[in-house]
Amino acid sequence: MNMLNKQTLTIATALILSVAAVHIALAKKPAAGGGNHMQRGIELAQQKHFDAAAAEFTKAIEANPKDPRGYANRGTAYRQAARAAVAAGDSEGASTRYQAALADFSKYVEVAPKDASGYVERGETQVELKQYDPALADLNKALELKPDDLTANKFRGFAELGLSQWDKAVADFTAVIQKKPDDLQSYDRRALAYRGMKNYDAAIADYTFLLSKNPNDMEALTKRGYTYSLALQYENAIPDYEAALKINPQDNDTSQRLQYAQSMLAKKNASPPPATSPTPSPTPEKPGLISLMNPLYIGIGIVALIIIAVVVRLLTRGKPEETSSRIR
Repeated sequence: MNMLNKQTLTIATALILSVAAVHIALAKKPAAGGGNHMQRGIELAQQKHFDAAAAEFTKAIEANPKDPRGYANRGTAYRQAARAAVAAGDSEGASTRYQAALADFSKYVEVAPKDASGYVERGETQVELKQYDPALADLNKALELKPDDLTANKFRGFAELGLSQWDKAVADFTAVIQKKPDDLQSYDRRALAYRGMKNYDAAIADYTFLLSKNPNDMEALTKRGYTYSLALQYENAIPDYEAALKINPQDNDTSQRLQYAQSMLAKKNASPPPATSPTPSPTPEKPGLISLMNPLYIGIGIVALIIIAVVVRLLTRGKPEETSSRIR
C-alpha cells in the first residue's frame, strides 16, 4: 500500500514522536476498575512493546468503557505499532493497526465530543494515512474547541500541504513558529509551502535559519540547493550540493543535481556566439547581347526582314531587264 510507505512515516516524525505519549500520560493516575491495566499499558508502551500495551489498554477499557483515556491510550499504542510496522516494511500489519487506531480515536470523540484532543489524534492519524480532507475537518474542529492548540495547528498545516493549500499551510506553520520559535520542523515545512507558492526567497530564508542551527544538516542543504536551482541561482545551489556531498559522498540524487546545476551555470555564463557578418550578395552583371536576344526579339527581327524583302520585290517588279550587247 503506497499510503503506508516511509514517506508517510516521516512526514511529521519529529512532532509525532514528541506527542505520541500525550494520551498515555493522561492515564498515569490509576482509574477505578482498570487502573492497574492502564498503568501496565503505559509501562509497556514506554518500552515500545506497543501491541502488548494495546492488550493491557483493552482490559482497562473492558473494566471502564466510559473512560476516554482507555481509547486514547490504546489508539496511540496502535498508531505507534503501525509506525513500527511501516519501518519494517510490513504494509499489511501497518494498515490493520492504523485502522484500529482510527476506530479508537473515533470512540474517544464519541465518549468525549467536547475534548479537542480526540479530534487532534484522529486528524494526526488521518494525515499519516494521507487522508487529508477528513484530517482537515477534524483539525478544524479541534481548533474550534481549543484555538490555541499548537499541535492542531501543526497537523492542519501538514494536511494543507497534502492538499497543496500553500498559503494556508504557511499561516499555520507561522502560528506555531510565533509561539514556539525553536520548532525547527515548522521552519522546514513552511519552507516547502513557500516553495509551492514559488516564493523562493522566503523558502531559502527558512532553510538558512535551519542551517544556522545546524550547518551540517544535509537535508536542509540539499533542499536549499534545490530551491536555489528553482530560482535559477545555480551559483548558490552548487556550494550547497557540494557541502551535502562532503557529508554523504554516496548520495546519488544530490550528485545528479550538482551536475545539473553546474551544466546550467555553464550555459548561463557562456559568451554568446559572435554575430556572423552577412555574406555580400554578388554585384549583378550587365546583361550581354546574347542574353537580350530572347525569342520575342528574334521573332520581331524575322518579321522585319520579311517585310523589307517584300517591299524590295514590289519596287523592282516590272522593270525591263538590261539586254546584253553580246551577239549570241
